[in-house]
Amino acid sequence: MFLNRHFLCVLSFAAIFSGCTKESPAAGSSVSLPDNPEYAKIDTVLSGMSVRAQKELKIQDKDEFLKDLHEILDEEKNFSQDDLSLFYLIDKKHSVSADYEPKNLVHLKSNSLYSVNKDNLNLRPEADQALFELAKAAKADGVTLTVSSTYRSYEYQKNLFDYWVRVDGLEEAERESARPGTSQHQLGCALDFAPVDDKFDETPGGKWVYANAHKYGWSLSFPKNYEDITGYRWECWHFRYIGKKACKFQSKYFLNVQQYMLEFIDGWKALS
Repeated sequence: MFLNRHFLCVLSFAAIFSGCTKESPAAGSSVSLPDNPEYAKIDTVLSGMSVRAQKELKIQDKDEFLKDLHEILDEEKNFSQDDLSLFYLIDKKHSVSADYEPKNLVHLKSNSLYSVNKDNLNLRPEADQALFELAKAAKADGVTLTVSSTYRSYEYQKNLFDYWVRVDGLEEAERESARPGTSQHQLGCALDFAPVDDKFDETPGGKWVYANAHKYGWSLSFPKNYEDITGYRWECWHFRYIGKKACKFQSKYFLNVQQYMLEFIDGWKALS
């Protein structure tokens, strides 16, 4: 009787131990872990973007992308919290109110680093500092930049848009001028370099800015061949300050198309 009881105890212990080992695979075995729930969020945001964006944007390493994305979103926390984000999406579908004006605008004057060709130019403090750094680097390379347009009020933009409608007609004006409330200029973090035409692309300043602006947080807003995405024809002179990290992020994942990146960030935050 004693032996039988002992034998049953051994069997019971073996069965328990065997059950435990099934729940803890041996080292080196393949374990299927659940996907990061943010993987699906990436796909959801991309599916809400344009057909072209869905075709062109391919995120291969989602873990690396998420790491970089969260660094960008953490960077946003360092922006002025009493004003709109530097990543604020403003375009033909997203606007600001008629009375919106950025806080603490800094008035620009010609100086030893860059020139201005108007007396009513103002930028947000972050953009003003970034312009200073950009212009200083350009000057060191023998290039003096000229700023032609910066912050525009809703009323200013309305008058400007109406002017171009009278000159070029509505259809053409829509390609080159924003309706009031939808202009990046109203955010106070966008500027136009002079000359404000396609010739800027051929100037020493234009060539230098294209090669170096991203190093100082400035991004070309309306690139060539993306009018169907941005809503505007190529504007080689128009740059927006988004920060150095965002410029790298935009280049790494969004084909260096600012609109793609800002749409993605906006969509991501809408799901948060």
